[in-house]
Amino acid sequence: MFEIYKNSLAKGLVTRKIAKETILSKDFDNLGLELKALIKEKFGRSFHIREVDTGSCGGCESEIIACSNPVYDIQRFGVDFVASPRHADALLVTGPVSKNMLLALKKTYDAMPEPKFVISLGDCAADGGVFKESYYTIGGVDKVLPVVLHIPGCPPTPTRIISCLMSFLRK
Repeated sequence: MFEIYKNSLAKGLVTRKIAKETILSKDFDNLGLELKALIKEKFGRSFHIREVDTGSCGGCESEIIACSNPVYDIQRFGVDFVASPRHADALLVTGPVSKNMLLALKKTYDAMPEPKFVISLGDCAADGGVFKESYYTIGGVDKVLPVVLHIPGCPPTPTRIISCLMSFLRK
């Protein structure tokens, strides 16, 4: 306990305040409200996503988590991440499909109710990314499941994730 106190005295104030205007703009709120209207129109309720990491480095998961933090709060726009594939409308897959995750990925997809669709997120999920030449990966998600939307980036930002979801729901 004394060490923690001593370190805090030596380092001083470590955190800093960030003005809300620098974090998000009004454009993001408008984007989110449009997303909410599209979700209401298409589903009549919230849009439920089951996320599966099939062997990524963790960067895409960090951005997905950022979508749910208090700054972006994607849940206020009607997007919920669920633990069970039986409650999901979409399957969001990150990372190249590793051989040990192939069966789990297929079982997750099969457990989802119809209608269902697959979203790949990040460059690794598209074609295997930096892992595509590895002996232990199969490649992108589209080699295993029918992908209807790909969100590009390494990793994609929360704003890009939301805007890609919105452009998909417009179709």
